[in-house]
Amino acid sequence: MSGFVIGDDHPALPGHFPGRPIVPGVVILDRVLDAIEAAHGPLGALRLPQVKFLRPLLPGQAAQVAIEAVASPRPDAPASRWRFRVEHDGQLLASGEVVAQ
Repeated sequence: MSGFVIGDDHPALPGHFPGRPIVPGVVILDRVLDAIEAAHGPLGALRLPQVKFLRPLLPGQAAQVAIEAVASPRPDAPASRWRFRVEHDGQLLASGEVVAQ
């Protein structure tokens, strides 16, 4: 599990949303991809067949990313599909799958 915090000075926050900023989903997904690459090496083209955002992440809140490699149909092939969960204080913020092309 890896963790991250998006500071309130992140360039994606202005306008998202005025008066009550929340971390955009694309920024959260970028941290998910960072965690996958840290564990499994560089990724090429990807698909996101399923992603759910359940709760907002606020600037300054610590979030944790958990990834799970899904077994390949070929035992000699490297992982090409991962499930992920993003949590803050034990609450699920986002979940989904990432698939290498």
